[in-house]
Amino acid sequence: MATIAILGTMDTKGEEHAFLAELIRKRGHKTLVIDTGTLDAPRLQADIPRQEVAGAAGYDLAALTSRKDRGEAVKAMSEGAPIVLMRLQKEKKIDGVISLGGGGGTAISTSAMRALPIGFPKVMVTTLASGNTAQYVGAKDIVMFPSIVDISGLNRISRQILTRAAGAICGMVEMPASEAGADRPIIVASQFGNTTECVTHARKFLEEAGYEVLVFHATGIGGKTMESIIESGMVAGVLDITTTEWADELVGGFLSAGPTRLEAAARLGVPAIVTPGCLDMVNFHGPESVPARFKGRTFYPHNPQVTLMRTTPEECAELGKIIREKLNASKGPVTLLLPKKAISVISAPGQKFYDPTADRELFNSLKTGLRKDIQVVEMDCTINDPAFAEACAKALMKNIEAKGAK
Repeated sequence: MATIAILGTMDTKGEEHAFLAELIRKRGHKTLVIDTGTLDAPRLQADIPRQEVAGAAGYDLAALTSRKDRGEAVKAMSEGAPIVLMRLQKEKKIDGVISLGGGGGTAISTSAMRALPIGFPKVMVTTLASGNTAQYVGAKDIVMFPSIVDISGLNRISRQILTRAAGAICGMVEMPASEAGADRPIIVASQFGNTTECVTHARKFLEEAGYEVLVFHATGIGGKTMESIIESGMVAGVLDITTTEWADELVGGFLSAGPTRLEAAARLGVPAIVTPGCLDMVNFHGPESVPARFKGRTFYPHNPQVTLMRTTPEECAELGKIIREKLNASKGPVTLLLPKKAISVISAPGQKFYDPTADRELFNSLKTGLRKDIQVVEMDCTINDPAFAEACAKALMKNIEAKGAK
């Protein structure tokens, strides 16, 4: 029997949460109700009242409600709910969490869910489950369940949706987590379609050496998630083959991972290797999405939904400087590897993005001013050459060994 946290505003959504809680109990599980409401009296009795949630973040709920500032109240609950939920999870008092909400409720509950570790069951039934949910999900495995109708009373549609949502969270807590490979040290790797061959070859090499390799697609959220996993302390090494998200961050593409990409491993001293994989490209949606200021640039239609733009020598020089500074901040062993013939499939000789001047600017900028103790390995091959992949894997294992020897 598991205990599932029912998190939400029990004043405005009390009836719906009560229906959900009853379904979960009928399944044979316990519930723990946490109230994040701030307006009217709760319609569902909470095991953890709203005063305790606000107090966890240092807020006086009575003072907040007297001012009738809904924005301030949502902020208080968004800060308190993560603290309460993390404490319950660490104390092993809950095995999963589910919530129902509109705009404010979704903001509060997902802020709490993002504080929980990956793998911990999290379901958010929300009116906001379509469209861009990045601000709610972040880099965590929150299941966003569309409510279809507004969460405003029980009807033939909402009952059906809430029943399925209850089944989802119950199924998640009932299914034991896989322990396969749990004894192997973890390596995280960044990959794009244009570097898949390199990462695949390096991954097989590392797995044969006894590591478990987690591959992240360098699509913005992939890089953010990888950084989050590194921050968790689970990671033994970082195979950062594909640093392309920095091109989107600098130039304005849609796959940026933000300005802190490449910082987690450096700050925590996690052994790493870094290559300039796919820094030749900036990602846009269809051709119509490319800003007018880029007229005349070199483009490559990757597919109908993705248009790639070649980075210029000037942009490459700036990218090299940015990544060099990230590497210089490393507290652990790190190696820079440069494939001199091509940094992606389409930057090889004869391909659309072949630009030796841009690559030269990138490589020179990466090396100039790099800390003397950071090894640079230059190879006369393309990034997807098996020899380059093996060099990356061997360099990473060497760095992991060096870290362990200290």
